[in-house]
Amino acid sequence: MKTILSKINLVTVLILFSLSVSAQDANKIIEKVDANMSSDNRIFESEMTIHGMRGSRTITSRSHSEGTNKSFTEYLSPASEKGTKMLKLENQLWIYSPATDRTIQISGHMLRQSVMGSDLSYEDMMDDRKLTDVYVATVAGEETIDGRRAFLLELTAKVEDVSYHSQKMWVDSERFVPLKQELYAKSGKLLKQMEMKDVIQVQGRWFPSTVVYKDMLKQGDGTEFKITKIQFDQEIPAYIFTKAVLKQ
Repeated sequence: MKTILSKINLVTVLILFSLSVSAQDANKIIEKVDANMSSDNRIFESEMTIHGMRGSRTITSRSHSEGTNKSFTEYLSPASEKGTKMLKLENQLWIYSPATDRTIQISGHMLRQSVMGSDLSYEDMMDDRKLTDVYVATVAGEETIDGRRAFLLELTAKVEDVSYHSQKMWVDSERFVPLKQELYAKSGKLLKQMEMKDVIQVQGRWFPSTVVYKDMLKQGDGTEFKITKIQFDQEIPAYIFTKAVLKQ
């Protein structure tokens, strides 16, 4: 009997040790992902192509962001969207429309709405925190994504104010960038899927220049977000992140 109990205890210790090692390895992986994907600030230009039920349309924009709490985006084309601006300060979001010459604040349930008919919500654009600040991760295995060896991570939220309670993330084992993500509600329902493509090296870091978003709760063929130009750790004038810039 003592021998059986000893074996059970040994198995339990080995399982707990394995889980501990898995969690530590996963945390190291997402720290490397954060190092690639996060920055003190960035300036980038992008094309967002929305593949809807009635066809596709492309919207271009220029964005500035500082840390995780400040960002400013100005839409450049098409003509119907040109001059529209969005400003995020901490957990507040304002949108200026040149058509009405009005600035409105987006808050509460409105943050779950689609951005210009895309598969991205305002919540998606608002939350730019590091993975290590929001999730606890474990390594669930390894798979091949588009010919690249990838770690499969399972992430569970450790904070309450998060849009997605859990994630599955496939991380390139060499470059440490996400190649695919599945975002889940607390109920376990799959809400959104993302595929990262066209990984490039910019200023010593790896970065996916194209992300395809698919809202699993809406029709259409997803939204392709392509960064056409990006610079990290640039000096951004303070006035960029003020409400006055919305009407300039």
